[in-house]
Amino acid sequence: MSKHTEFLAGERVDDVLFFLHEDAVSNPEALADYADPVDDGIVLVLPGDRGRSAFQSATGIDPMGLAQEAMKTEGEVHDDCTDANCPVAEEEPEENHTTKFVFAFAEAQNEEVGGIYAEGDVVHAYAVCACGERYSDKWVVEG
Repeated sequence: MSKHTEFLAGERVDDVLFFLHEDAVSNPEALADYADPVDDGIVLVLPGDRGRSAFQSATGIDPMGLAQEAMKTEGEVHDDCTDANCPVAEEEPEENHTTKFVFAFAEAQNEEVGGIYAEGDVVHAYAVCACGERYSDKWVVEG
């Protein structure tokens, strides 16, 4: 089973996942030893701090800053974390709304917090669109 699949199943809550669109990475081959290829790019699943640092190195974006900014706008990140639906795409159909990056982490089930956190592990995902929009999504891991 790939690290990508394990992450999506809630089995890697200490790791982070990030998707890089093929058009957003100048040298995806350099990451081939660490990444899982997907249709439009690559996915990396790395231990927390190392993963955050690798995301920032690859994208030039601070992942915690991205999370804070993206939480202001709700969007839809696909549950495989390799694509998303930009929330402004309908308002700006002439723009390019390709998902450039997705950064995600999972939070273990926590019944004390309540809400969706009591239902199971929760994936928090943050997307960056080619149009510049940054948005977030979260969901309970199906398992």
